[in-house]
Amino acid sequence: MSRFSNTIDASVSTIESLRGLETQFDSASVLLIETLQAGGKVMACGNGGSAADSAHFMTELLCRLDVERPPLAGIALTNDGSFLTAVGNDYSFDEIFARQVSGLGRRGDALVGLSTSGNSTNVLRAFEVAKQGGLKTLALLGRDGGSLAGVADVELIVPVESTARIQEAHQVLIHLICAEVQGVIFGPL
Repeated sequence: MSRFSNTIDASVSTIESLRGLETQFDSASVLLIETLQAGGKVMACGNGGSAADSAHFMTELLCRLDVERPPLAGIALTNDGSFLTAVGNDYSFDEIFARQVSGLGRRGDALVGLSTSGNSTNVLRAFEVAKQGGLKTLALLGRDGGSLAGVADVELIVPVESTARIQEAHQVLIHLICAEVQGVIFGPL
């Protein structure tokens, strides 16, 4: 088989494996729905491709997924280069998300952390600060969940080794969660 066919087969297989996460998906959706319905906000963070996916996730909430509707409160903690480099320089790269969660997060808000390896120290620190502040937590992870496994209130782990396949699966989960959230909050539009 060609690289083209092998990659498509691996991608399809990974996406099919998400069917085993339906219970966790339901819990993740409820966590965000309850947060937003109670007037809370959702914050998201990750590194590299997961930073882009966290921004994508919050854009789908704040702007819209696929239908015209009011915005939902979502903030990507990855988007302020000045802040990220200041904290990285003055404190530590491990603190770039934790410091934002501490300053922006309020009891009843939710933090979503994305990590394909499950070993992002700065995401782990953000979860620690979130728990101390009474925030709900959701993790989108890959492989075996790494050091982040078991840390969040709800976790969706894509159990494959390929970073690219994990990111593709995370994007499907992001779209499914956003569709569920807007469908429950706003009903048919």
